[in-house]
Amino acid sequence: MKLKYIPFTILFAALTTGCNESRFLDITPSATLNGDNVATAENVHLLTTAAYSALGGVTKDNSLCLSPMTNWTYGSVRSDDAYKGGGGTTDGDGGNMHRYEIFTVDATVGNVDSKWFQLYCCLQRCNTALKALNNISESQLPDVEVQKAEMRVLRAHFFFELSRLFNQIPYFDESVEIDQYDRISNVQYTRDEILGMIAEDLLQAADVLPESQPEIGRVNRYVAWAYAAKVKLYQAYEQDPETHRVVNVNTTLMREVVDLCNRLEGHYDLLDDFQQLDLIEYENGRESVFAIQFSLNDGTIDGGRFNWSNLLNAPKGPYNGDGFFLPSQNLINAYQTDANGLPLFDTFNDRDYDVIAFDADGNAVNTQVEGTVDPRLDFIVGRPNITWKTYPETACLSSWVRDAGTYGYHCTKRFYISPESDQMYQGWPWGASGLNWQIIRYAHVLLWKAEALIEIGEPAGLDEARDIINRIRRRAMTSEYVKDFNDPSKDAANYLIGEYPVEGWTQDYARQALRFETRLECAMEGERFFDLVRWGIAAETMNAYFAQEQSKRAYYQGVNFTAGRDEYLPVPLPQYNFSNGLYVQNPGYAPF
Repeated sequence: MKLKYIPFTILFAALTTGCNESRFLDITPSATLNGDNVATAENVHLLTTAAYSALGGVTKDNSLCLSPMTNWTYGSVRSDDAYKGGGGTTDGDGGNMHRYEIFTVDATVGNVDSKWFQLYCCLQRCNTALKALNNISESQLPDVEVQKAEMRVLRAHFFFELSRLFNQIPYFDESVEIDQYDRISNVQYTRDEILGMIAEDLLQAADVLPESQPEIGRVNRYVAWAYAAKVKLYQAYEQDPETHRVVNVNTTLMREVVDLCNRLEGHYDLLDDFQQLDLIEYENGRESVFAIQFSLNDGTIDGGRFNWSNLLNAPKGPYNGDGFFLPSQNLINAYQTDANGLPLFDTFNDRDYDVIAFDADGNAVNTQVEGTVDPRLDFIVGRPNITWKTYPETACLSSWVRDAGTYGYHCTKRFYISPESDQMYQGWPWGASGLNWQIIRYAHVLLWKAEALIEIGEPAGLDEARDIINRIRRRAMTSEYVKDFNDPSKDAANYLIGEYPVEGWTQDYARQALRFETRLECAMEGERFFDLVRWGIAAETMNAYFAQEQSKRAYYQGVNFTAGRDEYLPVPLPQYNFSNGLYVQNPGYAPF
């Protein structure tokens, strides 16, 4: 049984976290909890469960949709993977989201402040639980040390999110009192120091955590090791603090990444079919390392504990959704393959794949689809006239996109169950279900290991990295291909995916293959922008993207990524005011 979240009707957080959640929660509490009746061995589970609940966000309304915990705006729309979508480019449609994709964000943007605020509220739930647990003995609560370790892992997750979003952040633990928060500098520690402390917290937690937990959703030792591997992977790409340029790749840290990833071997594996990632019956299966647990019809309001972060993103059509978060033409083109079924590293964007035209009767026609493509294209992207999951009524239609004149005709196919399923909630919130959100899946761990091996550069490690990448490609190759809607005996496209050969597998080529594979496998998961920054190629990638896309998307005219600034979000002005002028703005942005 999934670990159940604490009911939203028990709103103790406003009393214990120092975050004024009442500013965006209008639910009347049915009971009042305070430090005396919660911080006991009998009731402390309310605090730890509330910390787990924070993985999905501390709000349950539009503010969470606009500052999502899944990072689809911060990690995908800011990259070459996705457009904002929705009803257009104005701030009135989706708040300030459009400003992320054209890099005009500044310290006054509301979504920047709400993301900072929300993440600190989340980690403070962990600190509140830790303060209570620190006053409980093992004789009172036998697994008190395990619960402390769980809270440290969750806190590390929230601090890691803050670090890769904002770079210069205040860092503290549960020993700091709420009235001292405004006295903590956001430049007390460097990026590398903060990542090092996060990783150390995770490793110390792993020493205490069990290999398995009695409830699905609670973190175990392998979660802590996997997350430590991710944090050390980021830390290994050492950045100049002023320019954010990658100045060194630390191979010692890369070896630690490999060791940590190896610890999960034999305990997790890839699912047989890529499309099982979006089926509820597999959500806690062998590929799921760390996931936000969502649920349907669990007795809470609006039908369940849903993924509110993604509720703007369901397409129109049978979902009747708001149609945000659309795949870019650049991403679609990236799935094109050569005669051997391998990616076109340098030329994938020379020709657009699946250009939609209209015949005399106004019907959408797929053109430029003669070439071969990786089958993951149609697992991830909804293309007009192509079968949509198992939906029997129609194929995906061009009308499923709200503003096709601005964004084109493709929509996001991942993260939703098929609309005819009884596991989908009917009505608002559109397209909602109990489908989990995978924070870490085993494919990620394998790719991190391959990346580290390639950067270390030893011949045996390069060979192992190729085997790992080919293993992930074989899963895509052997997954059930999407079939033609009108003739299910045929594939919906000319699918061709191959394995990388031994010949020509140099470190430079392997690095290209790894980075391309990471994009193809993890598209639309909110990670792409952070990958580009970690690799030190965000400016060159994004400016090349803008130069090519501006002929397709008018709003990209004149857009530019500024190196040394746009790798991180600005420190929000309300937080500067909160610190009474203590905080220092990130490089590249106007000073306070």
